[in-house]
Amino acid sequence: MSALPNCPKCNSEYTYEDGNLLVCPECAYEWTPGTEKVEEEKVYKDSNGNILIDGDTVTVIKDLKVKGSSSVVKQGTKVKNIRLVDGDHDIDCKIDGFGAMQLKTEFVKKV
Repeated sequence: MSALPNCPKCNSEYTYEDGNLLVCPECAYEWTPGTEKVEEEKVYKDSNGNILIDGDTVTVIKDLKVKGSSSVVKQGTKVKNIRLVDGDHDIDCKIDGFGAMQLKTEFVKKV
């Protein structure tokens, strides 16, 4: 029996071959031999370095001008149930009185 490499994602020793792929039964990660680099998921952090996840509640840390409008999202505005997305603005949310908005994680802090 040949010695198969450990899973590059969770380091499990119980990997097995499935055709030309190697499979980890513990985390279900599949890879081809020789490509053990793991694709890292993007980690979203607020202005204080706290990790954000979908559904968190955050507070705006400075007044933010709303593009295309004369209104401003005031410092201290609480935003509930955020959704993290890839792109220039990392947060999709709804703010009372403004509607759907996109925010950058650098302008919020986790509650």
